Amino acid sequence: MENIEKKETLVLNNLLIGSSSPHVRSSETVQRIMLDVIIALIPTSIASVYFFGLRALLLIIVTCIAAVVSEALCQKMFKRPVTVYDLSAVVTGMILALNLPVTFPLWKAALGAVFAIVVVKQFFGGLGSNFMNPALAARAMLLASFGKEMSNFTKPLTDMVSQATPLAGGEIPSNLDLFLGNVGGSIGEVSKLAILIGACYLLVRRVIDIKIPLIYILTTFVLSFIFEKSLDGAIFQILAGGLIFGAFFMATDYATTPINPLGQIIFAIGCGVLTTIIRQFGGYPEGVSFSIIIMNICVPLIEKYTMRKTFGTGGSK
Repeated sequence: MENIEKKETLVLNNLLIGSSSPHVRSSETVQRIMLDVIIALIPTSIASVYFFGLRALLLIIVTCIAAVVSEALCQKMFKRPVTVYDLSAVVTGMILALNLPVTFPLWKAALGAVFAIVVVKQFFGGLGSNFMNPALAARAMLLASFGKEMSNFTKPLTDMVSQATPLAGGEIPSNLDLFLGNVGGSIGEVSKLAILIGACYLLVRRVIDIKIPLIYILTTFVLSFIFEKSLDGAIFQILAGGLIFGAFFMATDYATTPINPLGQIIFAIGCGVLTTIIRQFGGYPEGVSFSIIIMNICVPLIEKYTMRKTFGTGGSK
């Protein structure tokens, strides 16, 4: 009888555990990949502190702590293994903070981090099972709930003087100011130089592929050129707002983007089209977050029609 119980225990402990896609063979661990993303976000974080002061750093710290603590508590509540050491919650916290204005209330930023982890990530099964980017979903929730505070941008290198973003009809800065970051906006989106330094690190480390960011940006550029009817207008649409940050750090999320090349192309084009439509005709001046979220939702449909059929399947019955 004792031997039978031991065999049953052995069988139960070796059950095949199924999980959602993507299923990719790689020598890289989740922790190593997330650490690379954190390293890539450091230049942008440093730039945010330079332009907006120590409160930007405080915002990042608060969202990261809230994300890590809420993930640990939620996993304990659901009786799942606690996986905060994989650093994915830290990445979510950092990306969320970098999508916020420096004056945003800290408790509301923490609330956004909890929403990202608990509602968007853990309620759907944890890392890899979420169907949309947690940080972007939290940003959309905060924008819908606290629109005034989310739109209260300040001019860099000043004592919290409110300023509309260039996309929202504020003062039009030079392309150099847009590139370096001397403009109003979310703390992580203003310095394109810092963003591109981090993006280059991710590309060199092969954490991300250039395909989605490049096609996303090019699609937005071409459509903006058509609508703006000028090269300067198209360049402005690329440098202003969170397009470059979103293209490299949010549209490349493994869990919420297609894994096949054709699907990735369709996904990136869709992001570019939606971003341009929202910017040109929508009620919000910035369309990056909403466009990526919408395309995240479309990923299962995209993969259904773009995935290569397995040999021996798909024949007529």
